[in-house]
Amino acid sequence: MDSINYIFNILPLLLKGVVTTVELSALAIFFGTFIGLAIALAKISKNPLLNMAGRFYTWIFRGIPLLVQLIFIYYALPSVGIEFTEFESAVIGLSLCGGAYIAEIIRAAILSIDKGQMEAALSLGMTYAQAMRRIIIPQTYRRLIPPMGNEFITLTKDTALVSAIAMTEILRHAQIRAAADFRPLENYAAAALLYLALTTIFTIVFNKVENKLALSE
Repeated sequence: MDSINYIFNILPLLLKGVVTTVELSALAIFFGTFIGLAIALAKISKNPLLNMAGRFYTWIFRGIPLLVQLIFIYYALPSVGIEFTEFESAVIGLSLCGGAYIAEIIRAAILSIDKGQMEAALSLGMTYAQAMRRIIIPQTYRRLIPPMGNEFITLTKDTALVSAIAMTEILRHAQIRAAADFRPLENYAAAALLYLALTTIFTIVFNKVENKLALSE
């Protein structure tokens, strides 16, 4: 009973971390989508330089652990005069890494569109860019919802890593309270339940969106 009362007492503090976690996740998926789209288009481009640049980007950011990227951005870049706050470093790190995975999602969705549609658009006089913007990409969004939902949930869980750069989200708040009160069990259990609640809510929302889009087809 004492543990339950303690968790209720620390809950307002941890809920502040929930706001930060959701904010980081939303910004990471927003910027990561723009990065991912640019990288996906580069990877399917017939221009060898763009293609190589896209492949290099995904090789780097998928190959290096996100935790290492965050630490490099926050702790290593200041040594060459490039400084970011904890929040900026977290958003940049999550967006860059998320963008590499989102690029593969978008690339797969674009390649799943029948090639005949691109050929038909080009035969009508459209440029490659116009065909992509007006014909191909608009058809991909239904196919993007399920994997993008999974990526959003993954990024939400990955926000726990930003506690390593002193960003106070759910886990960091729990770490601070656990150290101050010597109550690790209650603090980390509450943090785990909050992450579980967030991912469950996001899963339900994305499932509903996916079902709604399936019915509209």
